[in-house]
Amino acid sequence: MDGSAVVSDSSRLNGVEPDGSTAGPGNTDTRILQALELVHDPRSSNHVRQQASQYLQEIKSQNEAPYYGFGLASNKSCPAIAQHYGLSLLEDAIRHKWTDYSEAQSIALREWTLKLAQDICEQDPLYVRNKIAQLWVEIAKRSWALNWMDMDECLVELWGASIPHKELVLTILETLSDNTFGREDTSAGLRSTELSKACVEIFTPAAVLIENFPARETNVNVRFGQEGWLSRISDLLGWYGSQGWSDTKIQPCAVRALSALRSVCGWAIIKAVATSQCVPRMCECLAATNLAVQLAAIEALYTLYSRPRFSNDDFHDIVCPLYEHETIRLLKSLYEWSTVEAQDIDDDRYLLSKKLSEMVYSVGGFLEENTYSIPPNIDLTSFLDLLISIVRSESLHVSIPILHLWAKLLSSDAVGKTPAIINFFAPLLEICSQRIIRYEALPEDSNHPSIIFLNEDVDTVPERHAFLGNYARFCNQILESIVQKQPFDALYHILGQADQVLNHLYEGESPFQVESYTKTSVPLLRLDAQFSVVEASLKGYARWLASPKATNSEHQKEVMNSNLETWCTRLLELTFEVDPMIKQRTVQLAFEFAVRPLKRKQAFVLKVFEFILNTRSVDAPNVTAYSDAVKELQLFCLHQLRQLSMKAPDLLAPSLDAIERKIDEICHSATLDNQTRDRFYSVLFIIIHRANNVDAGLRGTRLKQFLEPAVSQWQSDHLTNALTSFSGFFNLLEMNSLQQYYKTRAVHQIENWSAHPLDQEGKTLQKRMQDALEASPSLLPMYRLGAYVHQRLPLRATKSHLSVTIEKLDSTSRPYVQACALWSGILPLILPNLLQLTSYSHAFHDPANWTDLPPEMKGIVGRTLTDRFWQVGISSGSREDFYNRVGGTKDSLEGLASSIRATVRFVRETSYRILFHMSQLGEQLYAYEELPEPLAKALFADACALSSHQMAILVEMIRPVIENCPAPRRAKFLPPILISFFTQLDRKIGSEWSSIEERTKAASAEDDLADEMRDESILRQLTFSSVLIVVNLLDPNRVNPKAIATASDNVSTSSEQRESDPPESTMRSFILETPSILKPVILFCTHALEMHDTRSCGIITRVLRSLIQDFLGTAPVAVDVREFISNEVLKACITSLHDPYFVDTQSDLAQLIASIVVMYSGRTETPRKILLSLPEMRADKVDRTILRLCKAQHNNRQQRALVLDLLESLRGVSVGEQGRLPKPDPKKVRSAMQERYMNVDNQPGVRKEQSPDLGGIADMFG
Repeated sequence: MDGSAVVSDSSRLNGVEPDGSTAGPGNTDTRILQALELVHDPRSSNHVRQQASQYLQEIKSQNEAPYYGFGLASNKSCPAIAQHYGLSLLEDAIRHKWTDYSEAQSIALREWTLKLAQDICEQDPLYVRNKIAQLWVEIAKRSWALNWMDMDECLVELWGASIPHKELVLTILETLSDNTFGREDTSAGLRSTELSKACVEIFTPAAVLIENFPARETNVNVRFGQEGWLSRISDLLGWYGSQGWSDTKIQPCAVRALSALRSVCGWAIIKAVATSQCVPRMCECLAATNLAVQLAAIEALYTLYSRPRFSNDDFHDIVCPLYEHETIRLLKSLYEWSTVEAQDIDDDRYLLSKKLSEMVYSVGGFLEENTYSIPPNIDLTSFLDLLISIVRSESLHVSIPILHLWAKLLSSDAVGKTPAIINFFAPLLEICSQRIIRYEALPEDSNHPSIIFLNEDVDTVPERHAFLGNYARFCNQILESIVQKQPFDALYHILGQADQVLNHLYEGESPFQVESYTKTSVPLLRLDAQFSVVEASLKGYARWLASPKATNSEHQKEVMNSNLETWCTRLLELTFEVDPMIKQRTVQLAFEFAVRPLKRKQAFVLKVFEFILNTRSVDAPNVTAYSDAVKELQLFCLHQLRQLSMKAPDLLAPSLDAIERKIDEICHSATLDNQTRDRFYSVLFIIIHRANNVDAGLRGTRLKQFLEPAVSQWQSDHLTNALTSFSGFFNLLEMNSLQQYYKTRAVHQIENWSAHPLDQEGKTLQKRMQDALEASPSLLPMYRLGAYVHQRLPLRATKSHLSVTIEKLDSTSRPYVQACALWSGILPLILPNLLQLTSYSHAFHDPANWTDLPPEMKGIVGRTLTDRFWQVGISSGSREDFYNRVGGTKDSLEGLASSIRATVRFVRETSYRILFHMSQLGEQLYAYEELPEPLAKALFADACALSSHQMAILVEMIRPVIENCPAPRRAKFLPPILISFFTQLDRKIGSEWSSIEERTKAASAEDDLADEMRDESILRQLTFSSVLIVVNLLDPNRVNPKAIATASDNVSTSSEQRESDPPESTMRSFILETPSILKPVILFCTHALEMHDTRSCGIITRVLRSLIQDFLGTAPVAVDVREFISNEVLKACITSLHDPYFVDTQSDLAQLIASIVVMYSGRTETPRKILLSLPEMRADKVDRTILRLCKAQHNNRQQRALVLDLLESLRGVSVGEQGRLPKPDPKKVRSAMQERYMNVDNQPGVRKEQSPDLGGIADMFG
């Protein structure tokens, strides 16, 4: 097409001929064809293409659009793209103008659609036929079972025509089923009750309906014939199967039939599925020679068997056929065929293999649920053998569902003891022992088949770690269950395997060399895997020891314990060259022996304690990897010593003097720093404090001696005077010359700090800051301090004291009571200076407090205090590259900034930790009446100066401080804290999101967005953490945390007094009854609705929904809150509903809007006024919607649909819906089960530690 032709065609788009005359309506079809040609012609200019697209869009608004659409769609001589555009005109009319059409116009649209459906042929493109099916469904959602009663008859008529007609009918049925039952569809949701009843009616055989629902309403007849669509589809598959699957023309129709069954099997009456013989037909499809048919059959079966519990009859009719020998043989044959090699992965067969594994998992799960209903004639052994075959797969993604299934079966008291299961213990032990290796330690470019498959299936490091963690957990559970059921045979076998590994640990490997040290050496991975097996077996054996069976096997138990002690003692005597990580792994295993099966053997526990105490490796500072491993070994040993002291203080106390002498000997080594010495002496503190066989008087004296150095430092005039001003805080951290140094070096003019070396003065300043932190009071008792009395900040020692005093103690125990008594008089001495330190550590981030810097240099404060991160998928290079870059800048200006950050971070986060531990003392903290206001000021006055990451750490710290407050103390203690917290949190997060949005708008295509992506990722974490605090405080279903018992309660409060106390109110009721707190909380929740974090928005909608019913009364507070929700919250919901970012949260937002309108419309006109204030919103439509919402109070789906329909013109549209993003490859889309294995599985019933995580995210460094 030449240029003149383009201009000519462009002119016609506006209804004007090239000669200037106006085109008549008869030329519209021609102009549409010309416009479509211009849009799809690659030679068209952008301007012409835009004009053509605008013209085609304008056609949709014309009243004659459906007429044009039918004319184009029904004209077989038109190009397919023109037919499809014609169908889109019809679809647009049905979706957006249906309610405006008269009955005659609606019938005309329906008749046109029926005509188009009847006239399809095999030559029509699939996308055209699918569009006709979509038109049919759109009309059905609006008129079927209302004024279109013969739809089923029309479908049956089409069914009797050609194969393309059958495919069309199947597409209609599948889409209608999905829209009615499977997804949030607004049009279907408006008539969900009528459509769901009609679907059940036409899919179910009449005989089943009469048998199961004899009293159902029959006055509205929408079905045609007695068979029902389940039977018709099943018969079709049966006929196709009888043809031998050789005809390629019938295979697409079979796939469509199976897809329809997949959709229907999720909700159909099980008896109907059984009567229609759907299961045998789907199983027959597994034998097809077409992979698409096999995959569709697997997905249909998976949907069926993923349904919740079946009745006994349903189990026999639907599930048991899958346990028959022929079916199992077919499944095993299909699995073997689908297995692919790691070096040559066929995507289709590999997908089939994964889907088959998931389906078998669902089928196998019924063995656990219906153990006593299993008929005797099923081939259980062959089914279990199939499970073993799949779990052996080299692909961990293929094997993990079945591994999970084995873990469930073995943990079942019923099925786990059956002979058939027991016969598979040996292969399961072998498989789990091999698979428990740390795959994450293997290099990504490894030739190991499992790693190759893993790289194919997992994209990110966090997902990889979560998946492998779940895989290892299932392996451990299986090993534990086997040992619990057969402890002696299994343990002897496992220990024998371990001996083999230990005896040949370095076989085939190069001699150990420090210079080439790596933490992922083959000997280490080999030993780690085997020790993990032993540890799992010890847990299983411990469970057996706790069972009634153990009491009847005393002799066997004694023999086994003796053999375990002998084996572990021999292990402790082995030497493993000088590999620190192997030593660490040995320490870990010895600890497990000492705290599980042999925890009552005093001599053995002491032997393990001495082994850990004496374990160390000689450092080689020049070899970084090895030196790091040596340091890690030392820290790990100290941690295990503390843990062992907590678990067995009574067994260690008799040897306290010997232990103390040994610790003294170690601590007098010149190579240890104060922090390490503190950790060693904390072991003595724990034993003295927790052992019941230590003299009470001696215990009290010794514990006070441990605390005296730190307490005295908190009271020192030097510290108190230094904290009277911000400049004194600078001096305390040896930063008094920092600002002058920055000015004289004009650091704000230096672009690359990492490349700018430090001069001698800078190095001296850096060294002094580091020494300021090292010069902390030791945990040594006062009489042992000696040369170590060089004190400045008592933070580290105080944190250690508090931690070891209360860690893992029950609040009713003697050590806890004594801890409260010990600290009761100390906390008031510590808190004033501690709060000042906390306050100044926050104020340090505010450039206004750097008074010696000129205005032009204030920006370097933020640059100095910006933490450096490495984050997966955002940061460039690997984690190791990041560490190397950071380590290489130690002697640069950036290294100085890193030291400044580390110093202030230590003060800030150690102060947080101390406050957290104080909160665990209960009344000892919360009874301090003068504390709330100063605490709130110290924590939040300058909190907005912190970065998002630092604020997130503060949020994590404040959570337990709030939750640990005893109910009687809440009214006085919590208001200042919660008011300040939510006020500053709202301000901080709101300003950060505004900043992100401004930077995003200003960004250009050439900008490096790594920093913006990192900042947004961290802000999302802060937002989510903050929202979770709101959930903890306001969740109506959350059980009120048990108040921490206090020493005074245990000692002096009588039982009569406690019984007369009123029941504790929940934190939720306390907040709702305290308006001063409720205001900032609900304001934060309102703003959170508009923050660009989908998880947070979804959670907040549910929190706000739970609040609505609490403000239905007439009290002034209830009226004010109700008006705020009806106004501000409703506006925020509508704003977010309009934002394309929240397209995946629209259902949650719509439900919140519906709840507000339904609950409050009878009490205030505000919701109606807000809705009427929206553009082009008619009063009659709003009133009609409110009325229908109130009638549908118990139908949430219909309520959501009504709201979304009312606000249709305001709803945001995702980029994908706009057609700007291609649809994802279905082979790469993960199933729900695969997604579950990619996340950390929080097991129910397991309470996590209350300690806040102050470690940062994504390996923060510098």
